[in-house]
Amino acid sequence: MAVEIPALVKPSRLRSRGGLLGECLAEFLGTFVLISFGCGVVAMAVAALPGSGRAATTTTIFLAAGDWLLITWGWAMAVVFGVYVAGGVSGAHLNPAVTLAMAVRRGFPWAKVPPYWFSQVVGALTGAALVYLVYHNAINSYDHTVPGPKVNGHTNATFSIFATFPAPYFHGGIWGPLIDQIVGTAFLLMLIAAVLDLRNQAVKANLAPLVVGFVVAAIGMSYGANAGYAINPARDFGPRLFTYAAGWDSLAFPGSVSGSFSAYWWIPIVGPLIGGTLGILVYDLFIGDVLLVRAQQAQLPEAGRATPVRTSDEE
Repeated sequence: MAVEIPALVKPSRLRSRGGLLGECLAEFLGTFVLISFGCGVVAMAVAALPGSGRAATTTTIFLAAGDWLLITWGWAMAVVFGVYVAGGVSGAHLNPAVTLAMAVRRGFPWAKVPPYWFSQVVGALTGAALVYLVYHNAINSYDHTVPGPKVNGHTNATFSIFATFPAPYFHGGIWGPLIDQIVGTAFLLMLIAAVLDLRNQAVKANLAPLVVGFVVAAIGMSYGANAGYAINPARDFGPRLFTYAAGWDSLAFPGSVSGSFSAYWWIPIVGPLIGGTLGILVYDLFIGDVLLVRAQQAQLPEAGRATPVRTSDEE
């Protein structure tokens, strides 16, 4: 099918896209898809469904667990399709924490890390801009209807469409949300490593993106409420940049709500970068190294058996 489709651009002009430029374009588009659907589902839950008369009131959001499931499955599908879009060109990291972990443990070239990060952040910012373009009427209606507090006419609820913030029970503390982001992203990279490891029970038939989407859904269901499970610096930082430019001001940067939290913006960046590296190290320490040693020894004991079965002759 692919060979029958003519190129939009003359092949001679496409050569520059065969290397790093093409990979960065794929990371941009994949992250754009990720944020367009991920932030889009939150916009549906927060502003569009209430504002369109499909909720109990024009400001009714998150009254039941089903509302949260809408968010988690929406983000899961956003990941699936973002990975399918970019995977064949760049490997579809779509997440600076994934890129860093792959450089630390999977031989990804360090020289490509900054260009990948830049492409991911710009893709996330552009995806957030698209969501705002589509849903700005619903967002403005919600902000106008709901009582304060507001910053420049915007509420923290509509800011949550684009970026993350901690739950009130942390009382503005740093360590709880930071640990939350480290743990969530550690699970993400641990499970991505397991899914992609051909020596393990790797996913077959190009279903890895779907399983990674399940991973993101599981993290959202189990660890999402503490701080919005950013688990991706670009996913938070790109839309946060956009919201700052679009008028959310201090809600975006430095990420402050009076009496609740202050200067939060760095936590969804630092936490995932630490957590992603820890996650892939933990996988390799407990699983990856064991599989490597078995492959080198060409001994494949029965699952659950500590040592290979030896015959009497071998003894």
